[in-house]
Amino acid sequence: MAVKAESSTSDLALSEVNINWDRLDKTKFHVIGAILFTAQMGSLHPIAVVKTRMQVADGTLAHMHGFSVFKNIMRNDGFRGIFRGFGTSAVGSLPGRVLALTSLEMSKEMVLRHTEDLNMPGATRVGLANGVAGMASNVVSCAYYVPLDVICQRLMVQGLPGMGNYDGPFNAIRGVLKTEGLRGLYRGFGLTLLTQSPANALWWGVYGSAQHLIWSTLGYGDDSEKKPSHCELVAVQATAGTAAGACSSVITTPIDTIKTRLQVMDNYGVGRPSVRKTVCLLLEEDGWAGFYRGFGPRFLNMSLWGTSMIVTYELIKRLSLKRD
Repeated sequence: MAVKAESSTSDLALSEVNINWDRLDKTKFHVIGAILFTAQMGSLHPIAVVKTRMQVADGTLAHMHGFSVFKNIMRNDGFRGIFRGFGTSAVGSLPGRVLALTSLEMSKEMVLRHTEDLNMPGATRVGLANGVAGMASNVVSCAYYVPLDVICQRLMVQGLPGMGNYDGPFNAIRGVLKTEGLRGLYRGFGLTLLTQSPANALWWGVYGSAQHLIWSTLGYGDDSEKKPSHCELVAVQATAGTAAGACSSVITTPIDTIKTRLQVMDNYGVGRPSVRKTVCLLLEEDGWAGFYRGFGPRFLNMSLWGTSMIVTYELIKRLSLKRD
């Protein structure tokens, strides 16, 4: 039986940490989520711009450190430059986020329900449920997010040699459709689907397992009468989110570099861009080290994103609990 939220105390029962989908007010969940996730996205957007520019640049900019690239953007484009593409990303992400979060929670609940009678360790079960949910969420939302990603990244790299210039997102969409058709908006779709789905599964699986293990280490169990404080709750979720983000960034950065270059670079001089041509050009420019272009900003971005996203996400769920 679900335990009700206790608003009169500063502590939360551990059973309140894992809030099931059926206990949420869906309208509040999506409205509060839209507000808080947009704020979280805005705080990290400059790092994403730096990472993207480092991955696609050539010449001097390609070998500069992340902070130097940031200063270069500020010097040439001002404050506006580090937020290029943010409006498009923030507004465009709203429908996709509804798809992603709904499929995430429903998938996780389904897996937990079907594995409750199996003889497996708690951390394994939670990690499996989170991993399957992360993969399902990515598959559902990928068809929506890839075109958005293509447009946002093209806006981010304006001003670099060989890159197009656009008068906003709709102009970018028209430009892509005119030169490449609908296929242009789905550049990197197969690569994204095949790599981001396992990456999402990895992220959520590591997060679920890490959080379960940390709680167990601290002496909290599913049947424990101990109550974690709000500070403990946030600290454990943030630590698990940081671990998940760091682990995922190390494994997925090479694929992200290939995908980003494939999505935004228009001319290789030898016909239509492809994964093979992108890989060959990257090897020619920088060797194997080129696959980790922008790793510093991406590692920082994913670690900070993992921490802030999961703390925000768990807060949204607590704020969206149905009240009897």
